[in-house]
Amino acid sequence: MTEHDTQPWPAPLAEGPLDATVTIPGSKSLSNRFLILAALSTQPVHIRGLLCSRDTELMIGALRALGVTCTQNDDDATDVTITPPADGVFHGDTDVYCGLAGTVMRFVPPLVLFANGPVRFDGDEQAYARPMKPLLDGLCRLGAHVEYHGEEGYLPFTVTPPTTLESNRRPVVKIDSSASSQFISGLLLAASRLPNGLTLRHTGRKLPSLPHIRMTMEDINAAGGAVEMTQRGEWTVEPRALTMAQEITVEPDLSNAAPFLGAALIASGSVSVPNWPAHTTQPGGLLPAILHRFGADVTLDGTSFNELADCEEFDDRYCGTLTVRSDGAIRALGELDLSAAGEIAPSIAAIAVFADGPSALTGIGHLRGHETNRLEALVREIERVGAHAHELADGIAIEPAAEGQLHGAVMASYADHRMATFAAMLGLRIADISIEDVQTTRKTIPDFTGLWTAMLAQHE
Repeated sequence: MTEHDTQPWPAPLAEGPLDATVTIPGSKSLSNRFLILAALSTQPVHIRGLLCSRDTELMIGALRALGVTCTQNDDDATDVTITPPADGVFHGDTDVYCGLAGTVMRFVPPLVLFANGPVRFDGDEQAYARPMKPLLDGLCRLGAHVEYHGEEGYLPFTVTPPTTLESNRRPVVKIDSSASSQFISGLLLAASRLPNGLTLRHTGRKLPSLPHIRMTMEDINAAGGAVEMTQRGEWTVEPRALTMAQEITVEPDLSNAAPFLGAALIASGSVSVPNWPAHTTQPGGLLPAILHRFGADVTLDGTSFNELADCEEFDDRYCGTLTVRSDGAIRALGELDLSAAGEIAPSIAAIAVFADGPSALTGIGHLRGHETNRLEALVREIERVGAHAHELADGIAIEPAAEGQLHGAVMASYADHRMATFAAMLGLRIADISIEDVQTTRKTIPDFTGLWTAMLAQHE
């Protein structure tokens, strides 16, 4: 199937309990953070295991537009060397196309602070609905100028760098990052290059996806920066020259593992994912605990989930094979706060459709501002197959139907990769599911349909 196919993709039904091993491509979150930090570094950086997807291609395209040299290995596109501009000044008077990638539209504009001219940003039509104003207001407080070419606070826009950066005192920037943790991460990633660093304060009542912010902090500190969260909702960044390691490897994308590991519960049997880190800042690292709560047996190299926390064998760098086993019986979650890992909510919702009682996923009101309004989309698609769901103020409630009441349908993907994988998960147990525009999964998984089909071919 090609990117230009218009016929819905028939989601395959599981023929029996699974016995599969799936190798997950590199983390999108880490890949794009590493690319930004490498562009800000004082030396070339060789990145191994980079995710090859639309989002990372867009990020590389954005960096090239800013004058960063990105050299990919002809034999292995996951192997790339990033060489920042020799003088550390990014090219202005250029255009950056963001597609629908939140990390591109939120992480790249702060680089314009160090550019020699204005940079114009645009993206896919769906991206025009994704909020940008808190980040851009933050850049204005640092001396940049933003000109909107459509609705204020959204793409498209032009960022013009300040004539000079404040050098007499540490700037204090206050923004409301309730709609996306990426506003915080975007400013933190660039802040080490500011003459006096930055104090950044979140003014909103809720702070979504704190693990993603912690990931950003850890990556900055590993690259030679100095950032700390002085209190909840406040960060201090010291001025530092970033000297990222000359060679770095990207972890597998643990959130992208969610549909495959969740398949072990929906189809029954077992699914294993190699190279799973025992310790990680990725929000997908919460998956083992959630799948265990659903009733699955979860092990890392044979050590059960219950024993992982106390196992001295697993140091900070340990990676092993995570295996999820299930007999197909799925326990209802009751209420589950997913504020720390909203990106896996569609996969968790798909499993909850087949649970033995109702579940409520909360802390994810910010998903209304993702690639699509994911809460609205999840309710619509769950109802489409005969189960029941409704939106909550900050989440979604799911009430399963008897399996005899579930039925096939043509499911919309909303140009949203996680809605497409959600639909594929339902198709494991519901016959005659097909998915419109399944190739939107290329955003983060280059060959989702190939990996999915190969997984289903491995059954007991």
